Parts: sequence; C-alpha cells; structure tokens
Amino acid sequence: MSSAQADPTGAPALAPGALTDVAGIEVGHAAVAGRASGCTVVLCPDTPHGTTCGVAVRGGAPGTRETDLLRPENTVNRVHAVLLTGGSAFGLDAAGGVMRWLEEQGRGLLVGPASSDESPRAAIRVPIVPAAVLFDLWIGDARIRPAADTGYAACRAASAAAPAQGSHGAGLGATVGKLFGVARACRGGIGTASLRLGAVTVAALVAVNAIGDVLDEEGEVLAGARSEDGQRLVGAQRALLQGAAPLQVMERMAGTATTIGIVATDARLDKAAATQLAALAHHGLARTVSPITVNDGDTLFALATGGAGIAGDLSTLGVLAAEVVARAIRNGVRAAEALASPPLPAARDLHPR
Repeated sequence: MSSAQADPTGAPALAPGALTDVAGIEVGHAAVAGRASGCTVVLCPDTPHGTTCGVAVRGGAPGTRETDLLRPENTVNRVHAVLLTGGSAFGLDAAGGVMRWLEEQGRGLLVGPASSDESPRAAIRVPIVPAAVLFDLWIGDARIRPAADTGYAACRAASAAAPAQGSHGAGLGATVGKLFGVARACRGGIGTASLRLGAVTVAALVAVNAIGDVLDEEGEVLAGARSEDGQRLVGAQRALLQGAAPLQVMERMAGTATTIGIVATDARLDKAAATQLAALAHHGLARTVSPITVNDGDTLFALATGGAGIAGDLSTLGVLAAEVVARAIRNGVRAAEALASPPLPAARDLHPR
C-alpha cells in the first residue's frame, strides 16, 4: 500500500497524517509582514502529567533555545510548547511571544507561590518553550524576521486541525539544494505526517532548509540543486563526488541551512527515552537529505504526551519516528510553492531526471 494519498485535483501526492494526530497537540503558523519568513508553534496538552521532551542536535551549525534544560540529568522534565522558526538566531525572539501567550493562559512550570514581607503574591508559572531556528535571512530584507509578536500570533492560530504544509510558518523561507549557491536552489517547506501502530501514534512536523537535496521514496532527487540554466535537477551528492562542485563552495554555505523538526508520540516516555527517540528520528533525515553537511544545524525534538496510557517500546517507536520524519520532509517540499523574488521553483515545477 502506498504511503501517499492521491489528490484528484492533480496536486502532489502527500503522505497521510499530521502531528496533531497525537491527541492534545495543537499547531499554529504565523508569518512576518514584508518577507518570506515565519514561525510554527507546537502547543503541548495542558494535562496534569504534562509532556516530556528530549532533543538531538546533530548539525554543526545549530541555533537553539532551552536545549540544555532537556538533558536527561537536568531537573525540569516537562515542556509547554516547542517553537520552530525562521530568522536565524534573531528568530529565537519569537519564543518570548509564545511564553507570554502561555502565561496569559495560566500555563507553565509552577515556581511559587512567592511572597514578600509586604504582601502575598499569586503563584508564579514559567512556561518552558524550547526552540530551534533555520536560516532564511538571505531572502528579502534581513531586518524583517520573526519576533515575539510572531510567536504570539502562532499561538493564537494554533488548533488541533492538520496544519498547512509547504510554504507556511517556519517553512516560508526554507530552501534546499544550495550546493551551487542559493540562485540554483529550490523551495523547501514544512511538512507533517503520522503513523499508528496498535494503540500508539507517532507523528512528525519538519521544516526542511537543507544545503543538500531532498530524495523521494526511490532515492531520486525530489527537489535540490539545479543546473546552470535552472531547468533540471543535477544531483548534488553525485556532482560533489565527481568534482563538479569545488570543496570551497561549502565554506560559502556556512550559516545558510538547517532542518528542524518535532516528533511526537502518545506513548509514555521519560526524558532519557525521549532523548533517544529524537536521536533515532534523525535516521529519517539521513534517508531524505543528501548530502548532510557541517553547515546544517539539524535539530529534532521528541515529545511524549503519555496520552495512550502505555509505555512505548523505544526500538519500535524509533522505526516509526524515522519513517514519519522522512515522510514529513518529502511532504514539505512536495507542498511548497515557487517563490517569485528571488525566483525559486518548487518541486512541483520541476521534472526530475
């Protein structure tokens, strides 16, 4: 049975499911005005037992927030949201808006009540919001990037409905296939997918912004580096191995990439297991992005809500996580739309060799 759904309208076939298939999770996109950039927030279920989170940072150029807190030996073991955002390191400001929205909802880590000698104060809650960024500053005016108001808007837009895919939220400024420079790249995007095995659901949401190409289910290039005339896909890894791209080109790619995402399950996991799940999920990235370079800051979070009420087998969950990450990446580029300025085609506009 195919992993993709046929669309009678002729739009690209997408693998089924969404991160919101994990009960209680909500996703919201927001865009900045004046430039192709934005952010995507994942709100965790507001339940007494909370949501456990782990992270695996594998790329050589990551931009992250609160990832040290997620180390298994550290104290805090619940998160309230996770943010994926454009804008490079500047985009981390959007997490402040997510925190503000959560605080207004009375959601966060209870660190009170606190009081002074003069008067008692209400309980203090600190929302825990890990985040990761991708680089999209080369598109348009780099002074325009996600900020606190963008993160707040993403929270207000969040819902349990399947989120839009392609050129939305954190995927708005995403590109892939930058081995020969951004002028010969393609649009990246944000994608999502899910699988269910027995009583357990595993899902992913990924914003793909790689230097390398994105490969389809047969290992052929789906979107990536284009020929000098821009009319065909050349296969970045093969070109590199054949010497068509000098090694020095990688130096010019520093800071221009990163694929970031979230895997979620309703199985019950502790922080150590969630961290391992995030690491196993990177196998899905390795299947679909080629080549992966030290200039990609690839980061994947893993959320475990425990909503299924059963402990998950980590080996099985890891297989599912890698598969949904791969499907989400392909969905993101298949659903992406061409960018007019600078002119960048999407996968749907090209005819792979």
